[in-house]
Amino acid sequence: MTIDYLKRFTKKLSFALSALMIVSFSSTVAAETAEEKAFRLAAASLEAMGGAEAYDKTRYLSWVFFGRRFHVWDKHTGNIRIEYEDNKVVLMNIHDKKGRAWENGVEITDPEKLAERMTWGYQVWINDSYWLVMPYKLRDPGVNLVYTREDKMADGNDAYVLTMTFNDVGVTPENKYEVFINKDTMLVSEFAYYAKAEDEKPQFNRPWQNWAKHYDIMLSDTRGELSMAPVMVHKELPISVFKSPKATSGIKGAMIQ
Repeated sequence: MTIDYLKRFTKKLSFALSALMIVSFSSTVAAETAEEKAFRLAAASLEAMGGAEAYDKTRYLSWVFFGRRFHVWDKHTGNIRIEYEDNKVVLMNIHDKKGRAWENGVEITDPEKLAERMTWGYQVWINDSYWLVMPYKLRDPGVNLVYTREDKMADGNDAYVLTMTFNDVGVTPENKYEVFINKDTMLVSEFAYYAKAEDEKPQFNRPWQNWAKHYDIMLSDTRGELSMAPVMVHKELPISVFKSPKATSGIKGAMIQ
């Protein structure tokens, strides 16, 4: 066996191994399931927003839901504050669903009425917070996420479309969403809402616009003509925010002055 033969043989073997690796890689990509691709895209979108660690470390959020309700949320304890209508306040914990409520400065002490207000507060928080932080919850337990297609959004930009359904989580597990991830930014830029998972047409589509950096994470405050502003992340807040119905200071958007 000559040296030239060995060189030619080695070269052919190298080409063959390279081709095999390419075929193997292509097969792996082709074999990626709709669930795996959805998980990968959701992970990339999460990183574009700052990452899971940054979101988990973010403690205090405040926002105004479509001009109707002012929220403050302590993500670490589950304490929330909701101000709404004319001097109405709910202070409660979303984990044990216990708390206190006031109307025009007068505390609600009737057990039945208070229980109703706690149920209302929890359901409202579930809805209103989802409109703010849904992009961070694509991989939550109980969420079914699959890659559906590539499509154009209402603004003309290209997007990856993920379909999201639920396994008995939240207060409306029968809902379905299509989540549009902008291919350039990897940020959620539109979503479609279906009241029932089996529905073929959405009840509405809304853009997720005006993404901005808030310390270590990104948040969007605009849903077309509807606004969540002012959206704020707070490093520290006094405990009185979650204990007293009196006006808060230094938090933009508060309804009780």
